[in-house]
Amino acid sequence: MGTPYYQFCPVAKAMELLDERWTMLVIREMLAGSQRFTELRRGLPRMSPALLSKRLRELSAAGLVTRTEDHGGTRYLLTPAGSELEPIVVALGGWAVRWIGELGDPDLDPKLLMWDLHRHVNRPELPGGRLVVSFAFSDVPPRQRYWWLVCNDGEVDVCDRDPGFEATIGVRTALRTLIKIWRGDLDWAQAARAGALTVDGSGEMHRLLPRLFLLPGGRWAQAPAPG
Repeated sequence: MGTPYYQFCPVAKAMELLDERWTMLVIREMLAGSQRFTELRRGLPRMSPALLSKRLRELSAAGLVTRTEDHGGTRYLLTPAGSELEPIVVALGGWAVRWIGELGDPDLDPKLLMWDLHRHVNRPELPGGRLVVSFAFSDVPPRQRYWWLVCNDGEVDVCDRDPGFEATIGVRTALRTLIKIWRGDLDWAQAARAGALTVDGSGEMHRLLPRLFLLPGGRWAQAPAPG
């Protein structure tokens, strides 16, 4: 638990638990489907393993998270109390999209973006066989510039090294542009018309790309706005 506010107000009581650094982002990751410690770490790459362990213990003690064991190891699952935070997380995201200004360069993380793209692949839209989507970001250092999503039989892997398969779709753009698409500030067609995004592949693959990802920007747009 965080520092007590010593107020009877329910908001104060909630924030004693939830305003600890990273806590709401751990909840966000679990709402997005992360259950394993390694999955949580990939969604929170700048959070130390020790602090993540501490936050999971605190959330478990507060009744928001349960820990279970199976053949794959330990899983962390939200309880009904933890799941009930989902509309709050969505509302916070929607508020930030509407009112928080331009993203700074330190906010742009290709590793986090690619991890989130990987878990938002629209699997029913995947064609049969292997589909490889390559990404080349023009505004990041060379060692982080190239990424691949490999989709095969409903499984999706994200790679920061060439997996050795020919790309079915190639996307060339700035990291900032693709993050704007992820946030819902921009769509694929707008970016392409503006010359900010180039897609390599067949006409069928061009048409597939906007349907290939169920991006969270739509959730932010659905968040309640001021009347």
